Amino acid sequence: MSGEPSDEELEKLREKKREQLKEQAGQQDEEAMEAQRQQAEAQKKAILRQHLTDGARKRLNTVKMSKPEHGDKIEQQIVALAQSGRIQGKIDEDKMKELLQELTPDSKSFDIRRR
Repeated sequence: MSGEPSDEELEKLREKKREQLKEQAGQQDEEAMEAQRQQAEAQKKAILRQHLTDGARKRLNTVKMSKPEHGDKIEQQIVALAQSGRIQGKIDEDKMKELLQELTPDSKSFDIRRR
């Protein structure tokens, strides 16, 4: 055995190479998913720009600032309506108010009765 690596050394080298390949594949998957997420976000913004007036967009942004998860849900709903063709024209601020009222769950109210 003049200078040839042993079976044990070869196996270690192979394992190291497999780990490197797995790492590279994982990074490529992450990059692809990130690119896909950015593309979906850009498409959503384009749809919102197309179907909302400036006033409606400002109102939606205000909701997103105070309740981000609620704002995201409303954006998704508007995009779904737009993609299904159920939005005629643009949504103005008054229509946005109505939409927000419809999509906002009723706040839990309770009556206090004194005896």
